Amino acid sequence: MKSMLLGLAFLFTASAVVAQNPPKSPRVTASGENVEIAYGQPSKKGRNIFPGLEAYGKVWRTGANKSTDITFKKDATFGGKKVKAGTYSLFTIPGEKEFTVILNSVPAQSGAFEYDKNKEKNVAEVKVPRQKTAATVEKLTFSFPKGAMVMEWDDTKISVPLTF
Repeated sequence: MKSMLLGLAFLFTASAVVAQNPPKSPRVTASGENVEIAYGQPSKKGRNIFPGLEAYGKVWRTGANKSTDITFKKDATFGGKKVKAGTYSLFTIPGEKEFTVILNSVPAQSGAFEYDKNKEKNVAEVKVPRQKTAATVEKLTFSFPKGAMVMEWDDTKISVPLTF
């Protein structure tokens, strides 16, 4: 009985501690017409992002923690590539002048380190130009203006054409 009470007290205390310490990069979602993306949202915090925190030419999970997952509620055209409705992990390969944006059919990957074992399951790879933002964007942000998926962070903006 005593050990059971101690176990319950431990669980209660651990739950209270977790509730008080939100993740440094919370999981957020952004939605558009027929599309939703869920991602860990890191902050710049004075760091150099591209290159720096994220290297040029190396696969990045395009967020923090587990992979960024994008759900198409209808069949879509993503950067000129036809994609079936469903949920995909989204990776990018940052570059000085362009980014490669990748949709992979294995959602909820633990991060970019799982990408190598699943890269044969890519369904689309799209190259898009890297643009400069008008002002520094502190938190990684996705949005879905009509006809595009836009990612902005630090001084970088990329836009992938998206239609349904």
